[in-house]
Amino acid sequence: MSDLNGTPTPTPNPVPAMPLPEIAPGAEVAAAGGEAAEPALDDWASALAEQNGNDVAAPASAGVFQPLSKVTSTATRNDIDMILDIPVQMTVELGRTKIAIRNLLQLAQGSVVELDGLAGEPMDVLVNGCLIAQGEVVVVNDKFGIRLTDIITPSERIRKLNR
Repeated sequence: MSDLNGTPTPTPNPVPAMPLPEIAPGAEVAAAGGEAAEPALDDWASALAEQNGNDVAAPASAGVFQPLSKVTSTATRNDIDMILDIPVQMTVELGRTKIAIRNLLQLAQGSVVELDGLAGEPMDVLVNGCLIAQGEVVVVNDKFGIRLTDIITPSERIRKLNR
């Protein structure tokens, strides 16, 4: 075949046929205007009624939760007892400073590094990296120690450990 200009027209590719929808028995008569339309509508109505009937929610039951009871101090005490033997890292910080890598590499035995803490100033006491107290340096049996001068409450200490 060709169009008016004389160029051949391409032949269309065949398209696969789509399946026809199934028709309920007696629906042909309904489409033609017969009396079988009512049974088909009744089927739809009953199916919709059945579907809507399933949407009814079951009544909620009361008493899902048990009543709360007062927490006794022994229960709290038992919870705390479970963590009392866990080791933690305690650090006393004398001071800090920033230093260039060039100066760090030049450090030798006898070098003095200046820190930001002042002499006589309280030292920071940290537990697992959290500040919990301040104190002053003391010597006990030829070893350094710290005398605490300011400390947070026990509940605050436990709260900071939970972080």
